[in-house]
Amino acid sequence: MSDRPFSFRAPSLVVQIVIGLVAGIVLSQLWPGGARAVGLLGTVFISALKAVAPILVLVLVTASITNHRHGQKTNLRFIIVLYVLGTLAAALVGVTASFLFPSTLTLKAAEVGLNAPSGIDQVLRTLLMQIVDNPVHALLNANYIGLLAWAIGLGLALRHASESTRTLVSDLSQAVTWLVRMVIRLAPLGVFGIVASLLAESGLGELKTYLHLLYVLVGAMLFMALVGNPLIVAVVTRRNPYPLVLRCLRESGITAFFTRSSAANIPVNMELCRKLGLQEETYSVAIPLGATINMAGAAITISVLTLAAVNTLGIAADLPTALLLSVLAAVGACGASGVPGGSLLLIPLACSLFGISNDIAMQVVAVGFIVGVVQDSAETALNSSTDVVFVAAAEQARARG
Repeated sequence: MSDRPFSFRAPSLVVQIVIGLVAGIVLSQLWPGGARAVGLLGTVFISALKAVAPILVLVLVTASITNHRHGQKTNLRFIIVLYVLGTLAAALVGVTASFLFPSTLTLKAAEVGLNAPSGIDQVLRTLLMQIVDNPVHALLNANYIGLLAWAIGLGLALRHASESTRTLVSDLSQAVTWLVRMVIRLAPLGVFGIVASLLAESGLGELKTYLHLLYVLVGAMLFMALVGNPLIVAVVTRRNPYPLVLRCLRESGITAFFTRSSAANIPVNMELCRKLGLQEETYSVAIPLGATINMAGAAITISVLTLAAVNTLGIAADLPTALLLSVLAAVGACGASGVPGGSLLLIPLACSLFGISNDIAMQVVAVGFIVGVVQDSAETALNSSTDVVFVAAAEQARARG
């Protein structure tokens, strides 16, 4: 008989999230009224993530630049190249999938109370105005481009501050990071509430009309996550990419799938980067930047839904136009906000390439919101997990020399 003392080891966070997922499904089927009530848990969790993410980005980036050591490489330029390459590759995957498995839509008159960009110049102008946004306004509205700009500026200025000031900034960064870890521990309860209330209120019956479209969308995203991204990582690191890719999908993709917000998943990605042993000076800037411009899933959504509208209207799409759509979808995706449904508002911009009127394009947006229960979740999981994949890949490539 062993004299080793008995110890109970709590399951990992991922296992707890899966337990919360299963419990939410069961509750939604057995007690719909109770499932709607526990939806408050999901609302609180997502709100907590969204509340802590902006201050995390501002403080962590400021502290990283303030305490940055001279001569230490951050590899940010290479990471941005990977972000752009991955988004463009995803757009090409979406276009190819649409040609191989063409989809059509049932377009109905629908009012969508949202304003879509009128052109790519408006997208770029919006990004520029976000950079020069008031810092208080940027915090209140989770404008991560503006927060990055202010954090970089403050960090550069504080590099000339006294040692005690720099230590204070570092201590503040550690305190905010501790708060973020506490919020992330709420993920199982949050997922439980989100799933239970979602299935109890809407179910998935309305999605049956658009199953083929969902197959193309989710299939293209899975291909990018399990083939496209690993191929890029393998070329960059010259090693087996799947341990890294699968871990990022497991520890970042699952929470992103349920929060449906790349911005809300920033704290989760920061914690994963820390556990992977990545350089804080790099990931503290690259992760929030990726939540804004690394939008592989959004590029697929824009491409597939645009070509579905093209097929529905009987418009001929030749290869040069399809390639142009890929570039436009990739650039437009970089302007998609890191919130649920952000990519859908770029569809009218892509539809304009084929001469599709804004009225019809907004009906396609309405279809996007119908399938968004699944599409937006899968899109965010791909977007957010890819942020960590490329940051880690760049770090591995740098270490390899």
